[in-house]
Amino acid sequence: MDYKFASTFRPKFFSLFRKGAYDKKTFTSDLIAGIIVGIVALPLAIAFGIASGVTPQQGLITAIIAGLLMSLFGGSNFLIGGPTGAFIVIVYGIVTQYGVSGLIIATVLAGIILVAMGIFKLGNIIKFIPYPIVVGFTSGIALVIFSTQVKDLLGLQIENTPSEFIPKWISYFENISTINIWEAGLGIFSLLVIIFWPKITSKIPGSLIAIIVGTFAAIIINKFGNVEFATIGSKFPELAGGIPLPKPEAPQITFESIKMLFQPAFTIAILCAIESLLAAMVADGVTGKKHDSNTELIGQGIANIITPFFGGIPATGAIARTMANINNGGKTPVAGVIHAIVLTIIFLFLMPYAVYIPLSVLAAILVIVAYNMSEWRTFKYLLKGHKADVAVLLLTFFLTVIIDLTVAIEVGVLLAIILFVKRVSESSSVTQVENNFLPATERSEYTSDVEILDIPRGVEVYEIDGPFFFGLASKIDEIDAASHHIVKARVIRMRKVPFMDSTGLNNLRNLWKRSKKEKIQMILSGVSDSVLETLVKSGFADEIGKENIYPHIQLAIERASEIVRQYNEQVAKRGLKNE
Repeated sequence: MDYKFASTFRPKFFSLFRKGAYDKKTFTSDLIAGIIVGIVALPLAIAFGIASGVTPQQGLITAIIAGLLMSLFGGSNFLIGGPTGAFIVIVYGIVTQYGVSGLIIATVLAGIILVAMGIFKLGNIIKFIPYPIVVGFTSGIALVIFSTQVKDLLGLQIENTPSEFIPKWISYFENISTINIWEAGLGIFSLLVIIFWPKITSKIPGSLIAIIVGTFAAIIINKFGNVEFATIGSKFPELAGGIPLPKPEAPQITFESIKMLFQPAFTIAILCAIESLLAAMVADGVTGKKHDSNTELIGQGIANIITPFFGGIPATGAIARTMANINNGGKTPVAGVIHAIVLTIIFLFLMPYAVYIPLSVLAAILVIVAYNMSEWRTFKYLLKGHKADVAVLLLTFFLTVIIDLTVAIEVGVLLAIILFVKRVSESSSVTQVENNFLPATERSEYTSDVEILDIPRGVEVYEIDGPFFFGLASKIDEIDAASHHIVKARVIRMRKVPFMDSTGLNNLRNLWKRSKKEKIQMILSGVSDSVLETLVKSGFADEIGKENIYPHIQLAIERASEIVRQYNEQVAKRGLKNE
C-alpha cells in the first residue's frame, strides 16, 4: 500500500531537490515571478473573501496557506493556488445557510474527497467532463458574480439584497433611483483603469493600480469634498484595530453535520478538481511540460483540509495567477512558495491599510474577473454546435444562474451522459450481411482490401457495429430469421465491438436461447480479446461452446456451412429411410 501511494503521490517541489537540477538561475526566475504573482493575488484574495461572505483577511489567509501547500504538494510546476471566483457562489451559500463552522466542515470534507480521488487515480477521469458543462457553469458563475457586485459598483442604497438571481435584479431595478453618483463614478473609473492599464505595462496588474489610485482618490474626495465612500473598514469595523493573526480552530464535526454538508462538500471537491486540472492543462499547453493529475488532486486535498482550520475558505488552482506566473518567468513550484511569502509579508505589515479600500473599487475588480470568466466567445461558438451539446450548455448555464451550482453540475452531467448514450446508440447498428460472393473471373477487378463473403444457403450473418452496451442492446432483439425452416446457422459478427457490458451480454445470451429454441446454431465471429474475456468470465463461452467462437468471419462461415451440411445429410438419410 505504501509503495502504491508513493507511486501516486509525487509532488513536483520535492522532486526538484532529489534530482539536483535546481540552480541559482532558476531560483532568480522563480523569485521574480513569485513576487509579481503575490502582488497580482493580493487584490483578488481580498475581493474574493468579501464577495464570498467572509472577511478580507480570510481571503488573504486562504491565498497564503492554500497557495503554499498546493505549491509544496501539487503535481504541477506552474500552478498557483488560492481562492477563486468560481467558489464565490458556493461559499456564500454555505456561509448563509450553515455559518462559518459549516463552511469549515464542508471544506475539510471536500479536501478528504480530493485526496481519495487522487489515491484512486481519478485525475484523468475528471478531464472527461463534457466541455459544454464546464463552459455552462463557468459562464453561469460569471453572471452570478457580476450580479452580486452591481450594488457596490453603483452604490445602490439597498438594506437587504435578495440572494436569488431574479429577485436580486428586481430589487436593483426597483432601487435604481438610489444610485450614488460618487460611488458609481469611482467604480467606473476603476473599471477603466483595469481595462486600459495593460496598454502601459503588463508587469504590474491593473487591479492593483486600481486599488491604489481608487483608494487615494476616495481619501482625497472625502477630505476636500466631504463625501463618504463605503469601504472595507465601514463594512468590517473590527478591522480598524488591526488584523489579528489566525489561530487554528476545530469545529464540532458530527455525523449529522457530515450528512448535512456532504453534498456542498462534494460540489466543492468536483469544482476544485475541474478548475485546478484545467489550469494545469492550460499551463502544460503553454510550457510543453506535463503535470501529474493524481498528485495534483492530493495536493489540492491537503490544502483544503488544513486551510479551513486557520480561517481559510475553499481554494483551487487559479488560471489567471498561473498564467501570470508563467508569463513572468516562473519555472518551478518555488515561485508559488515565494508568492505565499510575499502575501504573508503584506498580511503582517500592510493589511491594516486595507480598511481604506472602497467597495466600489473591489466591485470593479470582480466585474472584470466575471467578464474574463464568462468565456462568452466560447459560449457563442458552442451555440452553433450539435443540438445535444447546446442543450447541455444552456441547461447547465440557466440552472447555475437561477437555481444552484450543485444542481447544475449534477443535472448537466446526467443529461450529458444520457445524450451521449443516445448518440452512440444512434451511430451503432445491428445489420444483416448480404451474400456478396463473386466469381473468380470478376475478383481481379477489385482491390485486395475488398472483402468477398460467400454465405451459403441456410446461413444468415448479422454484424454488430459499435459498443455492445445497454444503449445498443435492445437492437439485438431485431434479429430474426426470415425463414426459420431453412436457416440452421446464425453468425453474429462482432469485429467492430470494442467492449460489452452486462446488459449486452444478457441480450446476447437471450438471442442464443431463442436461436436454440428455433433449432438454429449461433456462432460468434471477430470476437476481440476484451469481449472474449467477458464471455469467458460470465460462463457464456462454455454455454455456447468454444467451438462456436471464432476470431475471423471466414472460419465462422466454414463452421456454419458444416452445420448446414450435416443437417442436409441428416435430412437426406431420413428421406432414404422413409423410402
